Amino acid sequence: MNNVALLAADTNPAGSMMMLVVQFAILGGILYFIMIRPQKKQQRALDAMLGTLAKGDSVLTSSGFYGVVIDIMDEVVIVEFGNNKNCRIPMKKAAIIEVEKTE
Repeated sequence: MNNVALLAADTNPAGSMMMLVVQFAILGGILYFIMIRPQKKQQRALDAMLGTLAKGDSVLTSSGFYGVVIDIMDEVVIVEFGNNKNCRIPMKKAAIIEVEKTE
């Protein structure tokens, strides 16, 4: 009977609740450093690359086409594909995944 009273006294509901909050905080921190932070870093690098986009740059689109930038507007660029000068297509800047600067 004496052992049961000691076990009941040791289980503190406030202490177990605090331990649960600490575990969730640690799990949230791990999630941030593994998933969210690298994605934000990659997005910043992509934004910086698109910020330096200029006329005449060779680009690779997300659909796999290589082209040359002809004109740049706010969110739209006009890209020329192939040797045919009539193949100019307007597309969003977000569709560009790689830029090769011309010298």
